[in-house]
Amino acid sequence: MGSSALWRTGNVRRGAAVRFARVRFEDLFDDLESQLEAEFGAERRDLEAEEERFRIGRLELRDRIAAAPRLLDLSLRSGARLRMRRMALGRDWLNGVVLEGAPAETGAVVPLHAIVGIELDGDGAAASLRQPQAGDLQARLSFAFALRDLARRRAPVILEGPTPVAGTIDRVGRDHLDLAVHEPGEHPRLGTVRSWRIVPFTAFDWVRLP
Repeated sequence: MGSSALWRTGNVRRGAAVRFARVRFEDLFDDLESQLEAEFGAERRDLEAEEERFRIGRLELRDRIAAAPRLLDLSLRSGARLRMRRMALGRDWLNGVVLEGAPAETGAVVPLHAIVGIELDGDGAAASLRQPQAGDLQARLSFAFALRDLARRRAPVILEGPTPVAGTIDRVGRDHLDLAVHEPGEHPRLGTVRSWRIVPFTAFDWVRLP
């Protein structure tokens, strides 16, 4: 009887030791699995961060403007500031309605090369980093194309910049335009045109539509 009891006690102790060893072994694998998951997660986050940096590195100013809120505060080369609501965005220009910086509710066509800064809040800056959508027809239209449309419509304009000049766009080249110079609000006809001026695109910041 005593011998049997001792035998059973020994079995119990050995069984407990086996269960304890199994638990320790399973804990070890759980720890290893957790470490591997943490390492894989860190590698995945590093890879995603690197991909995001690479994506942002390919963004152009036009992409940022396209994804930003439509209400824009622009700083221009001449030092002027223009607050406007963007309506359209071409390949290298934008247009919209002026809210501050010029007579309100006038139209504006701004070449992107004249922009030296865009003021945004934190949410707006984050929004401007979003993946740009597929390009549309506007994305292929150049600043020269937009100016040719104004010339075709014989719309009076003011070329705003260091030395504003009023007139009507007569012809548009690749990097310049011909302006029939006259008083704001006048139409280009005999007796109102003072001169014709060749104006490089780089000589003005934006086009105001009075």
